Amino acid sequence: MKLPVIAALTFAALAGAAHADEADDIREATKAEADSFNARMYAGRPGDKAYACFVRRYDAEHLARHPKQKVASMKLLVSAEVDKEDKQLHNSFRLGFRYRHRSGDFDSSGSCNHAAFTKDGTEIRLGCGVDCEGGGIGVALSKDDKSAIVRLERVRVWQNNKPDDDAEQSLVGGADDRIFRLDRVDTSECASLVTDRKELAALRHK
Repeated sequence: MKLPVIAALTFAALAGAAHADEADDIREATKAEADSFNARMYAGRPGDKAYACFVRRYDAEHLARHPKQKVASMKLLVSAEVDKEDKQLHNSFRLGFRYRHRSGDFDSSGSCNHAAFTKDGTEIRLGCGVDCEGGGIGVALSKDDKSAIVRLERVRVWQNNKPDDDAEQSLVGGADDRIFRLDRVDTSECASLVTDRKELAALRHK
C-alpha cells in the first residue's frame, strides 16, 4: 500500500474515532513526537520489530454500572516493524474481544499511521484503520504508559478468525462502548491474536 493511501486511511480512522467537533483539532505529530510516542508504546525504543499488549476483562461490578456496554473483554496487540523497502517504522493493530451477551471470539486488524497524531495539542494517538472502509480505532496511552485508551465509532470485525463475508460484522460504539481502557500486560497474553507461527514465536520471546 502506498504511503499517501496509508496516511489518508489512518487519518480518516482517527478522525472517525473522535467526536465530530474534535476532528478539526487533529494534526500530524512531528518526528520527535512520534519517536517519543513509540518509545512509550513499546516500553523502549523499538528495533526492527516490537510489540505491546493490552488487556481488559470487565467484572460483574463494572458491567452492572454500565448496563449498555456490549463488550465483556478486549485484547489489543500493537505491533511495529521496519519496512525493508522504505526503512520506516510501520505500526499495525490486532483487536480481539468477546461480547457480553453473545458467544464466540471476534477480532479485527489493520494498519496504523506512521506517526502519532495529537488532538487539541493534549493527547497523542495512533490512528488505525481496517481496509475497504472498515472503520478503525484511535489508540492513546495513559499518562503513566500502563494502559492503552482505545476509542472507536465503528470497526469491522470477524468471528472466530473467519475471513469470509458471512462472518463479517462491525463493532459499533454505543453509549458505553466508545472508550476502553486496557491494561498493559506481558505480550504472551496476546498470543491468541496471532496466527503466523514465526510471528507467534517472536511474540512469545519478547
